This record gives sequence, C-alpha cells and structure tokens, in this order.
Amino acid sequence: MEIEYHKWQSPALGQDMELKVYGWYGRPMLVFPAQGSTFHEFEDTGMLASVSTWVDKGRIKIFTVGSFDGRSWANASILPADRAKRHLDYDRYIIGEVVPFIRRHCGNTDQKFIACGVSMGGYHAANFFFKNPDVFDTMISMSGIFQLSSLIGDYSDETVYLNSPLHYLPDLEDPRYLELYRKSNIVISVGQGRWEGPAIEDAKNLASILDKKGINCWLDMWGYDVDHDWPWWRKMLPYYLESLGI
Repeated sequence: MEIEYHKWQSPALGQDMELKVYGWYGRPMLVFPAQGSTFHEFEDTGMLASVSTWVDKGRIKIFTVGSFDGRSWANASILPADRAKRHLDYDRYIIGEVVPFIRRHCGNTDQKFIACGVSMGGYHAANFFFKNPDVFDTMISMSGIFQLSSLIGDYSDETVYLNSPLHYLPDLEDPRYLELYRKSNIVISVGQGRWEGPAIEDAKNLASILDKKGINCWLDMWGYDVDHDWPWWRKMLPYYLESLGI
C-alpha cells in the first residue's frame, strides 16, 4: 500500500499539522479521528486494515487528519465562546488547507469526497458534510454526536448553533443545500451497547430531522451487544463501503 506523510504549519491554526495519505487512486475519503486523537489513529486501531481491499484496488484514497478538539470544543480551560472560535480556525484549516491539498493530490479532481469518522470524528464528519455539500457527497458517521451540550453544557452563541447539526438543520431551507443532501449518501450508524447512550439519541434525532425535510438517510442501529469501541467500527466501515458500492 502506498503511504505518505505530510506536515505543514497551518496558517489557520498557527501550528504544525500532520496528515497521512493511504492509497494510489480512488474516491477521496477524509477521515476525522476520535476526540483528541491523531492523524495515525486510523492506522493504529486497525481501521485501515479493515478497508485495505478498497485502498489496494484503487477504489478509495484515504486522507487522515489530526484532532483539534483539545484546543477547541474539549478545552475545559477556556470559555465556551473561545472554544467555538478555535473550532472556526479548525474549519478554516480543513476547508482552506486540507481540501485543496486533497484535490491537488488527486490530480486536481473536482470529484466530491467521503466524510468519515467515529465518535467525535463522527460529529466532525457530519458537521463538515452538512456545511459543505459542494465538497462532500457521502457521510459515514459511526457513533457520533450531533450537538455539543456534552462538551459545553447549555452555552450557545451563533458559532455553536452553526456547528450543531441538530440545531441548524431544522432551520435550513436553502433549496440548493437540500437538493445536494438528497443526492448524497448519508449513513448514521450507532450501536446500542455500552457507552453509546448519547450517540443513540442524537442519531435518532438527526434521522428524524432529515426525514421531515425529505432527505433520505440510512439510520443503522446495531445490536445491544455493539459497544462504542473499535472492534465494532472495524466491522461497520467495510460493511458501509460495500453496501454503498464504493
């Protein structure tokens, strides 16, 4: 498997950021890590091995980025408003730096990407997908949350609202966005075992919001033995890639 390591100082974040690229060809898939984790988590946890067939056959090319949650939403040492501002910096890093890098790496492609992640990475996959349907046309969110109260409590401002899919999607009426969502693949996956409680409720709520807007999604509730843990996510991801015909 072709593997590349890249590092640059992000103008948006004011610090060095690293990423890895896996594969030689295929649909770009941007993978967000779990809360506070690294750009090499996908490889370290066996997720890469679980989808190696797709990579080796040139069906997907995977780009894995590092988390910034420890300086934004999960940074308990600063006020929620400041956490939200730091998330906006991460947003600028992903859309203004990583997305152009991916396009160049894939031969200046205008092909849309897959957004993928587990746990907090599942939140980011969903949030970036819904905010940027011109970039992403597939979302695979496994055991994600879709609002931020577990991290910042009851605090809200415009930035928090605009980065909480359960809050901004009910109010979204832009026909261009809605039509792009309707043409996309949206996978909302969650187990019903240990540590999945908040993700279960958020998954159901997100699916309900989308249904009311006439947007098809795949709400996939796994069994009561399916925990919020890597062995299950390693089963989920290849299942979804195969089911979606990727």
